Amino acid sequence: MTSSFSSLSRRPVLVLLAFLAFFSLGLPDGLLGVSWPSIRSSFDVPLGALGLLASFATAGYLTASFLSGRILRVLPIGSMLALSTLAAALALLGFALTSYWPVLLAFSFIAGLGGGAIDAGLNAYGAVHFSARTLNWLHASWGLGTTMGPLIVTGVLTSGNVWRWSYVIVGGTQLLLALTFFFTRQRWVDGVKASEAHTPPVPAARTRDTLRRPVVWLGMLTCFLYGGVEVATAQWSYSLLTLGRAVPETTAGLYVSLYWGSLMAGRILFGVVAHRVSLVSTLRWCLIASVAGAVLFWLEPTQWLSTAGLMMLGLFFAPIFASLISLTPMRVGAAHANSAIGFQIAAGGLGGAALTALIGVITRWAGLEAIGFSIVIAAVLLLAVYEGLTRAGRQEPVLETVPG
Repeated sequence: MTSSFSSLSRRPVLVLLAFLAFFSLGLPDGLLGVSWPSIRSSFDVPLGALGLLASFATAGYLTASFLSGRILRVLPIGSMLALSTLAAALALLGFALTSYWPVLLAFSFIAGLGGGAIDAGLNAYGAVHFSARTLNWLHASWGLGTTMGPLIVTGVLTSGNVWRWSYVIVGGTQLLLALTFFFTRQRWVDGVKASEAHTPPVPAARTRDTLRRPVVWLGMLTCFLYGGVEVATAQWSYSLLTLGRAVPETTAGLYVSLYWGSLMAGRILFGVVAHRVSLVSTLRWCLIASVAGAVLFWLEPTQWLSTAGLMMLGLFFAPIFASLISLTPMRVGAAHANSAIGFQIAAGGLGGAALTALIGVITRWAGLEAIGFSIVIAAVLLLAVYEGLTRAGRQEPVLETVPG
């Protein structure tokens, strides 16, 4: 009885820590875009150098995500979170202090390492110990962080300070969070032990054994396509609206904000009902609705309907990624879950970069209207691959039982 009560009292603390971690994970993602004009001026680099800086961060993110399963076999989750957050904090503070472009690139890689480890580690932990509802709310808190990041930079610049202070603020916040993770690291270990009191622990499988399972590769491909279509929609819709459809810049900016807002609101709303519905069939209907939204955005029967299509994309994309992660332990088995989730996180990040770049290439010879058509094709492919993933994991229950 004492152990059960201790487990219940511990869970809200872990959930709160996870919310803070996802919020802090979103903060740096929101900083770079707004601060980049000031950064490039400070380092005297061309505007296009943003791609190089982002590539270093992505390389670090993918590396840490892909290796997260192996890391979690030797390092407890609490210690991993403390070290990863410390690395991200020091990298952000390094952004504020360095005056050398190559050093900034190195700090970008380190920040990516920290972010990838936090993202994969918390998703792997949450898939086993949190409900689908909580996972959706965790991803919504990331959206809150990405929303706050630009506001911090804007506040710093409008107050007359240099852009570096925004990185000091966020880096300092992450440093405090790293200390919090360090002093609470045993709570995560105790939380794992408490859940294993009723179920014997399953030894983690080797990475190469996990990669031999077809369902793991289908899960990676699904996350690759999802990450690609979500990010590409966000990155290219503004260009299509302003340069291709002559929508005023302020109006187009509002439409893109509505897309992000729909994504965050959808995760919050879905979290309310996630434990009452079949995730498998609900995701299928969400993907079908997202295809309909993509078609409206592409064909633009009217500007209002096109905007509605963009918001539909955000709203129906909302539950997909967190729910895919939540379903993974049942699809691949507990022994493979940590590595498989790490692979999926990495695949999602790679898909976001790859599909965004591919659409950029396509627009050079097919014009800006190819953006909308490309989003439709990506959404249809995502639906088809998801159906393949569902069939591959059909031995699992249709109505999932998740920790409440």
